[in-house]
Amino acid sequence: NPLAGFLYGWSSFMVIQTATIAAVGVAFSKFLGTFVPALDINDENLITQIGIFKIYPAQFVSIAIIVLLTFINTRGVKEGKWIQTSLTTIKLLSLFGLIILGFFLAAKSEVWDANWTDAWSMTSRNNTGEITGKVFGSAILGAIAAAMVGSIFSSDAWNNVTFIAGEVHNPKRNVGLSLFLGTLLVTLIYVAVNIMYISVMPLQEIASAPQDRVAVAASKVIWGDAGAAIIAVMIMISTFGCNNGLILSGARVYNTMANDGLFFTAAAKLNKNDVPEVALWLQCIVASALCLSGQYGNLLDMISFVVVIFYAITIAGIFILRKKRPNAERPYKAFGYPVLPAIYIVMALAFCILLIIYKPAFTWPGLIIVLLGIPVYYIAVAKKNNS
Repeated sequence: NPLAGFLYGWSSFMVIQTATIAAVGVAFSKFLGTFVPALDINDENLITQIGIFKIYPAQFVSIAIIVLLTFINTRGVKEGKWIQTSLTTIKLLSLFGLIILGFFLAAKSEVWDANWTDAWSMTSRNNTGEITGKVFGSAILGAIAAAMVGSIFSSDAWNNVTFIAGEVHNPKRNVGLSLFLGTLLVTLIYVAVNIMYISVMPLQEIASAPQDRVAVAASKVIWGDAGAAIIAVMIMISTFGCNNGLILSGARVYNTMANDGLFFTAAAKLNKNDVPEVALWLQCIVASALCLSGQYGNLLDMISFVVVIFYAITIAGIFILRKKRPNAERPYKAFGYPVLPAIYIVMALAFCILLIIYKPAFTWPGLIIVLLGIPVYYIAVAKKNNS
């Protein structure tokens, strides 16, 4: 369905990929704030406010990083891949080091036990950690949905290998294997690092970590001030590498859409280095604008909401294809069909509905941006293709 394909590409260009690039760029600036207090997101560093949007120096640093990485990727695939491989290696070694040393040097049984005391009681707490009351009914579901935003965002981009499937050797085998192994590895690492956090720090310290820099706070417990500085540098390297991968893969989507007549014609062109330079710079412009539109948490709300909508639509496509094309060749098998896909769709829709209710400030704009793609398709794309 050309419209469905266009809507995903449109949403990726306007929200999913570009806002992820913006959020990771903002994260880089946030950890750079460990060394440069002027980059902290607080009222003292506020430059100006336009309506609900607040502009800070950190956002301009984020834009500079995005522009730099976009420029590097316009120089050719080799440069981008070399950076990606090197920084991914550093990122993994840093995470493994943080996990192992955290458990061996700083884990305390009393901290672990205290964190799990009343862990399953549904209570609300104030800024000092004192229990202020019980949480009931739909508020529990709203709290769960809000908490899931970060975990969904941290695991997003797991599917980016599919954007370059045409360049993958033996894609029938390796694309599915890459998706499975990549998701498994990331899940194991993220679960391990969070278990380490709650074995090292009281929950209240985790919740109130300055500028939400939990890894820096944990490193300070493990190694002192020097450790906090080291891990901040490691996370800056990690986010730099992450954004390089996002920029590298994202532009391929718009380039492919342009080749299919679903995007700006200029985005279909490759430069002398055989990379989609126009698509890269268009992506850079939107991502830079999104850096100014909101803070890290706001961008996460918008991204997670929109991306889960399309995940649910994609999974629903399995049922449609099984009915319309029962005899089609299926190199990738849907494990647990039809039960697991159906459960996923129900949970995804529940997550999106709860975010609309409890975190409307950026979820509604995300939904509106997706829906705006429908008139854009019929006015611009379909009309151009028909002519």
